[in-house]
Amino acid sequence: MRYDKFDFETSFGVSAQLKASDMPEIAFAGRSNVGKSSLLNKMLNRKNLARVSSVPGKTATINFFKGENVRFVDLPGYGYAKVSRDEKKRWGALMEDYFRTGRDIRLVVQLTDMRHPVTADDLSMMEFLRFNEIPFVVVMTKSDKLNKTQYKERLAAIEEELKDFGEVTKIPFSALNGEGVQALKEAIERYL
Repeated sequence: MRYDKFDFETSFGVSAQLKASDMPEIAFAGRSNVGKSSLLNKMLNRKNLARVSSVPGKTATINFFKGENVRFVDLPGYGYAKVSRDEKKRWGALMEDYFRTGRDIRLVVQLTDMRHPVTADDLSMMEFLRFNEIPFVVVMTKSDKLNKTQYKERLAAIEEELKDFGEVTKIPFSALNGEGVQALKEAIERYL
């Protein structure tokens, strides 16, 4: 797959705007500010294709990036973003409709922050994916921010945190130094 051939296609902020799926999709999910946009930019070898912000909740729409025979889908972050209750309800409905409208979702790349234990929101998302039989891999972002001891401790801890999900693929990832990029590309290509 040519990762350098992806372009921003469109954004949708409400469910009614979602168009039918006409090609395989790889969705990127995770809590607010976990690094979904940075990961996409690193994988696609672009600096600003996906908008990056230090402000949680910046991605308030579903953003579609079209490649040769696949779409990457940047989903709104969930969790601690300081937005209104109505905005959170809109995001929730948008996410639910995205997953429940018969799309050709081949894989969800579930992002977690490697520096911290997996959150209850992350576990709920993975439970939703498992219940709906949607394959997923776990990408642990910000791996470069840990020293060697912390890195080893978090690798061991996540095994325990995700033990109920069996042999799910876990990939440490750094948008800064590129750790995990190749492993993630290989995982995506297996599901396509």
